[in-house]
Amino acid sequence: MASQDWMTKDFYAVLGVSKDADAAAIKKAYRTLAKKYHPDRNPDDAAAAEKFKEIGEAYAVLSDEAERKQYDAIRSMAGGGARFQAGGPGGAGGAAGFEDIFSSMFGAQGGNVRFETGGAGGAQPDLDDLLRMFGGAPSPTRSGGRPGPFGFGGFGSPPQPQKGSDVLTSASLDLRDAVAGTTVELTADGRTMKVRIPAGVRDGQKIRLRGKGRTGLNGGENGDMVVSISVNKHPVYSIDPVDGANLRMDLPVTLREAALGATVEVPLLDGGTSKIKIKPGTSSGTVMRLRGKGATTRKKTGDLLVTIEVAVPKKLSKAAKKALEAFDEAMGDTDPRATLMEEAGT
Repeated sequence: MASQDWMTKDFYAVLGVSKDADAAAIKKAYRTLAKKYHPDRNPDDAAAAEKFKEIGEAYAVLSDEAERKQYDAIRSMAGGGARFQAGGPGGAGGAAGFEDIFSSMFGAQGGNVRFETGGAGGAQPDLDDLLRMFGGAPSPTRSGGRPGPFGFGGFGSPPQPQKGSDVLTSASLDLRDAVAGTTVELTADGRTMKVRIPAGVRDGQKIRLRGKGRTGLNGGENGDMVVSISVNKHPVYSIDPVDGANLRMDLPVTLREAALGATVEVPLLDGGTSKIKIKPGTSSGTVMRLRGKGATTRKKTGDLLVTIEVAVPKKLSKAAKKALEAFDEAMGDTDPRATLMEEAGT
């Protein structure tokens, strides 16, 4: 079952889309925002990192059809702070509609049924119980076996199938296992089982394993297991957060290689190597792409995105210092910041 904090989080607003947006619009909005707030573009920016996390959480829910329906149902039930309160003298007039429904369902007299979803000191009802109730669980509210309000059964009515609850758990994977897929042993809800994690999962991603949750009631289908994935940091490679089939790595090069150009050997995750040609005058931070050298998922094989980093030595010999000074003289009046101040003022 979805988390109770869904009532307070507007995932549509996070992605900047309408509530009736289709899957394509949601995906497009996510890609745009993920690129904008990506940690690589916003280093040491805590606000951007938190925004990036919120964007990923919103997309994880809205891109999954089943979770999106569940989220919409919970948000609709919350109604922006709707309250279930006892009626009678002094009771809030706005609560009468829900009070009447619960009174008719449970035979309560004088407003003895009291539920609250907000307000100071008000206890929140368990959403799992409420959703099960509105899903059609049998309730002895009427005689003769006739269905009661909202499809609730009465005395003698046959029990209705009810889907089991979802189970939440987590799995921590090495990057190689996340890329290739693996089988892990998970413990959740008092049970230990082996489950298959598909290839190409990303850090922070949630995967849904159908039928691995709690057993359904009265012949209903089993619930699902929702696994939150955590990918351990690798010293060289990382999984691209926007496209999980792509891998990323930083490639250190010398100043001479960046300035004059070079062909450099690049290690691959599968243990092999590939060569990459660096053009003369390549700047630090330039991203080059090795096609087909990323992760292989059910949908496609990704690329390896290589970020060039010009390695600056921390210590220089006397000869190296003289060589750099001579190089600087040879460059003459070249100023890499010549237009910086002018551009900053525009």
